[in-house]
Amino acid sequence: MSNAHKVIIIGSGPAGLTSAIYTARASLSPLVIEGEPSSTSDQPGGQLMLTTEVENFPGFPEGIMGPELMMRFREQAARFGAEFITEKVTKVDFNSRPFKVWIRDTEHTADSIIVATGAQSLMLDLPRESELIGHGVSTCATCDGFFFRNHEIAVVGGGDSAIEEAMFLTKFASKVHLIVRRDALRASRIMQERALNNEKIQIHWNSRVSELHGTDKLESVTLESTTDGSTSPLGVTGLFIAIGHKPNTGLFTGVLDMEDSGYLLTREGSTYTNIDGVFACGDVQDHVYRQAITAAGSGCAAAIDCERWLEHQH
Repeated sequence: MSNAHKVIIIGSGPAGLTSAIYTARASLSPLVIEGEPSSTSDQPGGQLMLTTEVENFPGFPEGIMGPELMMRFREQAARFGAEFITEKVTKVDFNSRPFKVWIRDTEHTADSIIVATGAQSLMLDLPRESELIGHGVSTCATCDGFFFRNHEIAVVGGGDSAIEEAMFLTKFASKVHLIVRRDALRASRIMQERALNNEKIQIHWNSRVSELHGTDKLESVTLESTTDGSTSPLGVTGLFIAIGHKPNTGLFTGVLDMEDSGYLLTREGSTYTNIDGVFACGDVQDHVYRQAITAAGSGCAAAIDCERWLEHQH
């Protein structure tokens, strides 16, 4: 493998692999640096590797397991000539051309870069939490709410996103418990009113989830008071964690323009970043939709933007 490339794609979730498919079909021979299997923030395949069944990706009416879907993405990109390195990028230099990307001591150069490092959901850091992801514990109501029809479930968080998740889940669940650390919601006033007026939502103030119970799947949780430390059981079969997301952009701090929250900024109507020849797609720059299908769509857009930009350079 040469160390000089036309395109380097950093990340291998739906956005990164879709951009790999498109750039490979355009004969750009992309190199995909897909991350390390042991890493929680930028593992190969992205967040879908932590998902069990995916029922809302078009073309799979019977549903498909998240890891299998990502493997199909990868195989399709490889079929058209994409190359893969299962390592983590440790440093970048976009100040001069060609752009430089390092994997520890190994330097790779590229005429263009597509950043698709994604975002990770902030978690509660409880024992067995990662084991129960996809088995009762979720970070995406629109992805998994359907599986909890007529179940009693809980949502952790007090901001707008937590209220939105809770409201959405009332379409399926028999009851939604909203677990709030403080004695007030951080959400906007209109969202607060919706939660307080929804008879399916019960708010547990000054509370946090301290334990998860269940062997193969979630069976209940323990709530702990944030004021006096007392505990009580809560019999829920689903727990949705909605305390925020963190984009995987530490590598690009001081290099690419980003919001205060860390999400990369792209020019309106495109995937261009502030540096010509560097493009961003997927959850690393999208904090609104955060779906596999929208990430794949923006990966396609990044590949087309990249291909056209390279053509213009030559």
